[in-house]
Amino acid sequence: PFLANKGNTSTDFVGTGVQYTDEDLLLNSFFASEPGAQDPIETAVRKAAESTVTVLRERAEQNHHVPGYKVNSFIPFNSTSKYTEGKVTNLETKEQFRVVKGAPQVIIKLCGGHEQATEAVIDLAGRGLRALGVARTIDPEMTKFELIGLISLLDPPREDSGATIKECEAMGVNVKMITGDQLIIAKEVAHRLGMQRTILDAHKLVDDSIDEEALIDRCEKADGFAHVIPEHKYRVVELLQKRNYLVGMTGDGVNDAPALKKANVGIAVEGCTEAARSAADIVLLAEGLSTIVDGIKTSRAIFQRMRSYALYRIASTIHFLLFFFISILVFNFALPDRLILLIAVLNDAATLVIAVDNARISKRPDKWRLGQLLTLSFILGTLLMGISFAHFFFAKSFYPFSSTTEYNYKYVQTIMYLQISSCPHFVIFSTRLGSWWWKSMPSWTFLTAIIGTQIVAGIITLIGPDVFEATPIGPAWTFGVLGVSLLMFMLLDIVKVYTFKVWSFELVATLWPTPAHKAKLAKQQARRERLERIKVTLKKIKKIKALINAANAFSKGLKSK
Repeated sequence: PFLANKGNTSTDFVGTGVQYTDEDLLLNSFFASEPGAQDPIETAVRKAAESTVTVLRERAEQNHHVPGYKVNSFIPFNSTSKYTEGKVTNLETKEQFRVVKGAPQVIIKLCGGHEQATEAVIDLAGRGLRALGVARTIDPEMTKFELIGLISLLDPPREDSGATIKECEAMGVNVKMITGDQLIIAKEVAHRLGMQRTILDAHKLVDDSIDEEALIDRCEKADGFAHVIPEHKYRVVELLQKRNYLVGMTGDGVNDAPALKKANVGIAVEGCTEAARSAADIVLLAEGLSTIVDGIKTSRAIFQRMRSYALYRIASTIHFLLFFFISILVFNFALPDRLILLIAVLNDAATLVIAVDNARISKRPDKWRLGQLLTLSFILGTLLMGISFAHFFFAKSFYPFSSTTEYNYKYVQTIMYLQISSCPHFVIFSTRLGSWWWKSMPSWTFLTAIIGTQIVAGIITLIGPDVFEATPIGPAWTFGVLGVSLLMFMLLDIVKVYTFKVWSFELVATLWPTPAHKAKLAKQQARRERLERIKVTLKKIKKIKALINAANAFSKGLKSK
C-alpha cells in the first residue's frame, strides 16, 4: 500500500515526518466499511483489517464493534460520491472525526490534492492493481481531510474469462468491457484478457457537443469503457441498439438492473441481487461466464433446426398442394386416400427427427430472414412440383389411361406415391444446411429415420399391399424413382446455395421498394461511402507518416556525418 505522512498537505507531503502505519490505514478503512455487506471489496477490506489490526484481532466478539471507538453513522457507497463514509467517536479522547474510503481520485481531491498519491495510483494501475483511497478529518468541524494512504487490491479476471471472450469473438459476438475502474486499469485488464486496448472514458458518451451518430461510432469501435456509472451502462446499450445491434448485458447489482432490462438479452450472473435477477432475461447459476458460450451454441443449434424445419415443411407443403390441385383439376388424377395418409405419416416421421440432427453452428449471429425463407421455399416447392409432373407424364407415357378404374391408372398412382414420398424426403438433406449438403454429416438417428421412410415406401411399391390400395410396380420402377429423387435433391441443393448467395438487402429493396426499405438502403450506402472515405484518408495519413519518418531518418544521417 501507499502510506502518507501525518500532517501532510497538498503542498507539503512530508508533514510531521512520521508515516501512517498499515494498522492506521486498515483501522480507518474498517471504520468506513459497511457491516454485513456482501460486496467483495468491502469483504476484502474487513478481513484484511481483522487479521492485521491488533485491536480488531483481539476482540472478544468478532463483529463490527471496535474497542475504544464508536461508529456513530455510516453512509454507504453510491455512484455519485464514489466513497463510503463513517462518522466515528474516540471514546477515550471524545474526539469526533469522519473517515472516507473510495475512489482514489475522489479521496485525493477531498484532501486538496496529493501528487505522490496520484503517481502511486498510476503505478498501481499500470500493474493491474486497483487502489482505494482512505482519509480522515483533522479539524473539530470535520471538514478538512488528510490523506492516510492507499489500499491496493488485486481484482484479477476469472480464469475462464479470456477463453470465453475469445470464443465469443470467434462466433461473431463482439465483447465490450464495462468497468468503473480508471482508464489505465481498464487497459491493463483488457490486455490480460486478450482484448484490444481501445478503452473509452464513459463520460464521453454523454457529451452534448457531439452528434449522436458520432457517439454511436465511438461506442461501436470501443473495446471497453472506463469510469462507468450506472447511467453509462444504460447509455451503452441504448446507443448500440440504435445501430440495430442485438445487445446482451451482464450484471449482478442493483445498479445494473436498468441496463439489464434495456438490453435485448439481460444476463444476471451467479450471486446476483434480487433486483438484477428480476430485470434479467437469463440468470446464470454457475460461476463464470463460460455458460454464456454454451447458451450461444445451443441457441444457434435450435435456430438451425427451426430454419431447416420451416424451409422443408413450407417447400413440401407447396409441392404437395400445387401438384394435387393441378393434377385433380386438369388431369383428373389423384392418389388413394390411404396412400396420402401414409405420405403424411412418413413425412412427419422425417420432420420429427430434425430435433436430434447434428446442427451446424454458424460462425456469425443468426437472424430470421422471412423473405428469403419464403422465397426459397416457394422456389423449391415449385421445382419439386415440376419434377413430380415430369415423373407423371413419363409414367403415363408407359402406362396410358383414360379412366380411373383402369390398371394403368393404379400403376401410375403407385409410381407417383413413391415419387412424392421420396423426393421431398431426400431434399431434407439439403434444407438442413445453409451451405452444400455434404458440409455437415447428419446424426445417425436422422439418417436412419430418413432411410427408414424410404425403405417402407419402397417395400409398399414392390409388394403393393391391398390395404394401402397400392399396385406392385417392380424393382426397376422402384429403384429408378428412388435414384432420380436422390439425383434431384442434389440439383435442388445447387439452387438453394445460389439463392442464399445472391440474396441481400439490396435485392430485397429492389424487389420490394417500400419507403422503409429505400430509406434503410440509402442509410447503409451513405455509411458505407463514409467508411470508405475514412479508409482512404487513413491510407494517405500512413503514407505521409512514412515519408516524414524517412525524412527524419535521412536528416539524422546527414547530421551524424
